[in-house]
Amino acid sequence: MFRKFALTTTVVLGSITAASAQELVVGAFGGSFADNVETCYVQPFTQATGASVLLKPASSAQHAASVRATAGQSDMDVVFADDAFAVQMANEGLLVPLDRAALTNAPDIIEGAWGKDDAYVAAMLGATTIVYNKETVTTPPTSWNDLFDPKYEGRITIGDVSATAGWQFLAALNQMEGGTLQDPGPGLAKIKPLAQSAVLLHTQADQVVSLFERGEIDIAVWYPDRAGVAIKGGLPLAVAYPQEGAVGIRPTISIPKGTQQQDLAMKFIDTVLSVEAQKCFSEAQVIGPVNSKVVLSDDLATILPTAEQAGQMLFLDPAEMAVVMPDWTRRWQREVLR
Repeated sequence: MFRKFALTTTVVLGSITAASAQELVVGAFGGSFADNVETCYVQPFTQATGASVLLKPASSAQHAASVRATAGQSDMDVVFADDAFAVQMANEGLLVPLDRAALTNAPDIIEGAWGKDDAYVAAMLGATTIVYNKETVTTPPTSWNDLFDPKYEGRITIGDVSATAGWQFLAALNQMEGGTLQDPGPGLAKIKPLAQSAVLLHTQADQVVSLFERGEIDIAVWYPDRAGVAIKGGLPLAVAYPQEGAVGIRPTISIPKGTQQQDLAMKFIDTVLSVEAQKCFSEAQVIGPVNSKVVLSDDLATILPTAEQAGQMLFLDPAEMAVVMPDWTRRWQREVLR
């Protein structure tokens, strides 16, 4: 989900050996993500515990591969990874189950944030939802069905099935229409006219920015964090969470087996889940919190999901989606594009 950028001064270069007694090694994403982890998570954790933190930057796939390669002897004590990779690591028995009783902030975390058997927990919340130009869309949409209003014909973009926003939107429609993971037919039938009249079936999030900038679209199935960045850049956009529920995206945090710092790692995760840290990171990274007690600043409150909206989100099991996606893709090409 997050791209790798230039390393910050807090990042460890190259391989890292096992952490010393009061030193925690945290696998994170790079660039602005690492900068905000340092500010919002590391600094308060260090102040509270006196322990130092070394950040190891890589993608979710690279972190998962590292944990797999060092199974039971991980050189990381805590790992950030998108939920698809967290599921893989959990299914392979590579993660230490989180003890909610040891996390003082656990009662405040939305239930949809927890992985199966508490193998991991989402540290933040992204989504696939509706973004629109508030200067041209005078009545804010409230439902996925609003996208099918004839007034948006030729003025909308949705994701291709190969893009996260594409298959997640299809999954939301399919559930609304009574389909199942094994039978996406109802969703495919529903989405077909919209896909065929769309300005673009986008495959990259940045394509949507260009379409809004050029005034070619009024509405999009897109991501609130990307919309937030575009809004900061001056685009007159707004975010709407459909009443049926947006589709949740969960960057997670977990503890690999083999750490010698399990108690310290739990304290770090507890810091990440705290109201103060969640608010700090959400506003810096423009991404939703998972702590239900977070109150966002006014400029982000209309962009990021409320606790109620987060509770209504559809969370898809990455392992189950991995099984059905080849069939979904074939049927998309055959039943939607033709």
